[in-house]
Amino acid sequence: MKNQTLVIAGSCSLIIAVLHVAIIFAGADWYRFFGAGEELATMAENGSIYPVLLTAGVATVFAVCSAYAFCAAEMIRRLPFCRVVLILICTVYLLRGLAGIPLVLLIDHAYLNELQASMQFMLISSLVSLVVGLLYGVGTWRVWHRLTKQSSC
Repeated sequence: MKNQTLVIAGSCSLIIAVLHVAIIFAGADWYRFFGAGEELATMAENGSIYPVLLTAGVATVFAVCSAYAFCAAEMIRRLPFCRVVLILICTVYLLRGLAGIPLVLLIDHAYLNELQASMQFMLISSLVSLVVGLLYGVGTWRVWHRLTKQSSC
């Protein structure tokens, strides 16, 4: 029986990956809307390859997160270092969910100051990160006994 918690967590990561790919094709307005910052949006408007490469890299990371959730849920083949990677994924999502808003409010940095102006985005993305992190955590805990101490799922 597949671990539905990890299936949901992996699906969330996959949706986020696809959304990042869509941002590449949609252009500068989507970069702005989804909190990438004015500098990145302007680069996209000017035809720079940098926003495309950066966003494709982020999409790839989320796709890999999805693959590890699906691996632990026994939906796809074994991947290396499953236990460690799942813990890292859970930790990053939870840190983003818990620390995102305090960082924006407490640190004086040009990009973080831009994000202060879009607190609705920060609240929603922090809540999503927290929920997905909890899904990864609970799902990993549920299959921990099955995940071998070897280097794969």
